[in-house]
Amino acid sequence: MPTDEAIISLQHVSKSFAEPGGGAQPVLDDINLDIHTGDFVALLGRSGCGKSTLLRIIAGLIAPSAGKVYYHGAELTGENAGTAMVFQNFALMPWLTVEKNVELGLAAREMPPTEQRTRAAEAIEMIGLAGFESAYPKELSGGMRQRVGFARALVLQPDLLLMDEPFSALDVLTAENLRTQLIKLWAGKNFPTHAICIVTHNIEEAVLLADRVIVLGGIPSHILAEVPIDMERPRDRRSAEFDAIVDKLYALLTGTGGAVAQTAAESVEATPTSHPLPKATVSGLSGLVELLHSHGGHADVADIADNLLIESKDLLPLVDAAALLDFVQISDGHIELTSTGKEFATADIQASKRIFAQQAGTRAPLVRTICRALRASEDGTMRGGFFLDILEQEFTPKEARRQLSTAIGWGRYAELFDYDIHADEIKAGPALATGTFAPVARSSGSADSGEARSASEGR
Repeated sequence: MPTDEAIISLQHVSKSFAEPGGGAQPVLDDINLDIHTGDFVALLGRSGCGKSTLLRIIAGLIAPSAGKVYYHGAELTGENAGTAMVFQNFALMPWLTVEKNVELGLAAREMPPTEQRTRAAEAIEMIGLAGFESAYPKELSGGMRQRVGFARALVLQPDLLLMDEPFSALDVLTAENLRTQLIKLWAGKNFPTHAICIVTHNIEEAVLLADRVIVLGGIPSHILAEVPIDMERPRDRRSAEFDAIVDKLYALLTGTGGAVAQTAAESVEATPTSHPLPKATVSGLSGLVELLHSHGGHADVADIADNLLIESKDLLPLVDAAALLDFVQISDGHIELTSTGKEFATADIQASKRIFAQQAGTRAPLVRTICRALRASEDGTMRGGFFLDILEQEFTPKEARRQLSTAIGWGRYAELFDYDIHADEIKAGPALATGTFAPVARSSGSADSGEARSASEGR
């Protein structure tokens, strides 16, 4: 039994989701986590690892499949009234003003209208939106809409503020400004919450904000490590201490990522929802493989990012994609071409397509599922909406569409299947129908998207 010192305590929490064809897919396994007064905790992990699911379990919006959640020592059996959530997509009511959006939670608690207005005004002032009380969400920038989201959560004065990638939908400068303001508010004496838990896949963001970083990974996800951040705020990104922590977290993520990707690809139980496709075009991951080949077949991931003048986090999806297709292996932040990767890097365009078709059709769960469904259908066609329905059981509609778009880009390049956007129809391609490579004859109704064109032209 946890002590009353912890605001929230998770004990041996696991979570599985029902599969469309029956059975259950495990997402989280044996999570043990305490969050205390004064804690600023970051849940760090790759897309699809269950971070948001864990946050919703803490909020009481999802029940764990096993284990228990305690709030101030009492077992949580429903919605956690001591938490408030800030979402990635703002989740504002477009027909309500800023003031009325902020008052929503107070109205749900049946607070007197006068007190609602007073509390809302204080929250709006604190978050820097005074003067915009009567504005509607459509009149606000993305950063201002997210400020409304913060005010709506903070006006409830929760014990624990939960944030699900709150800056990822914003441009870089706006996100940086909001992070800085959040830290200033957190350091102040009148911040109306006792602890914060943020979900992020951005390593630097986790180091900038949190006092503890909980690294999630594995299949199903479990806690790989808990890394304390013992740096004074504001934190200097250029300091050696900051770099050392970023490198440590990066090594944890990439060192696990290769093994996870390969396990996902080789497991017959892997599904599109349990093992999502990385956000990577064929051109991008092909460029990574070719760059590695030009460097002798191996390099440090961080060095590649530095040479390309990009942030390390932006390279991770390409590394994941290359590992998923068994083009590379990863160990402690070091990436090395496999024999398949070397063959892919040196092949001509026709041979590279055959290699990609083989790897994507057998190792990428969503591509593999689409191929199986097309083979089983009477006319070799399937509606794209069928796969969206499957994906939306675990992902947001936006992420589900992104997943399907990635799969279509990969499938088109490999000539495993084509897609008619007007008919929402996925059609088996010659590489799938014959098991050998042959040029695709595009149908007149097919939408040859920019991503598909760039993928085909990238080799």
